[in-house]
Amino acid sequence: MTFVPAGSTARAPWALSITPETAGWTYSGLRVLCLSGEGVSFDTGDEEMLVLPLSGECVVECEGERITLDGRPSVFEGVTDFAYLPIGASARVTGRGRFALPSARATRRLPVRYGPAEKVPVEVRGAGQASRQVNNFCAPGVFECDKLVSVEVLTPGGNWSSYPPHKHDEASDHEAVLEEIYYFEGGPGYQRVYGGHEVLAEVSSGDVVLVPRGYHGPSMAAPGYDLYYLNVLAGPAPERTMAFCDDPRHAWVRDSWTRQQADPRLPMTGARR
Repeated sequence: MTFVPAGSTARAPWALSITPETAGWTYSGLRVLCLSGEGVSFDTGDEEMLVLPLSGECVVECEGERITLDGRPSVFEGVTDFAYLPIGASARVTGRGRFALPSARATRRLPVRYGPAEKVPVEVRGAGQASRQVNNFCAPGVFECDKLVSVEVLTPGGNWSSYPPHKHDEASDHEAVLEEIYYFEGGPGYQRVYGGHEVLAEVSSGDVVLVPRGYHGPSMAAPGYDLYYLNVLAGPAPERTMAFCDDPRHAWVRDSWTRQQADPRLPMTGARR
């Protein structure tokens, strides 16, 4: 299971449910809740989790804490706030909208916390037609977790992201072993994975691509259609990292960015006031 079409893993109450077991790996997971005002209760078990509004707003209750997430109308209309849930906890989410729960199997228990939208670092990465926006809301050094790393990427129509192609499936001084999930909104777009795992899939809202190993990229936004994806990463390294290795055939692309301007459509979104 590498390309996961929208709806193919739905099981109540989850519209999407990818666990380490169903993915066939050890650490990374992702669930999506669609709520119409009701509440859903669940246990985190041995996974630390985030509650990240894709659209709408919600209240998160966990460990005696009550966190109100203002959320956003859609992933293309703002950077959102989010909540952190520790391992071994019982939680309840009540709201209206769609909510992603990136997760990672962990061992260190951290407290329930709130992540404000205005503290999310927004980065414009790349240049020219490889320009994209990265919302580093749960990147290493930005928000503390035990194993979980998660970022959002917005790619304007006609642009490529996750480019040049790169991998993170070997442990070295310059690369870490990471299992990665791509969850998409918008589109249509196209996702490429190669070198040990072969995927070339048309993707749109609700689709997922799993990357257990190999080079991945580009993520291509069709002209006229903006593309969003949520990345979820985790692995065995003792410290959280996003260390990767470019495909040597295409690594020169990064140097070309110094001679190009970033796409003027970026950044596409910021924190809502």
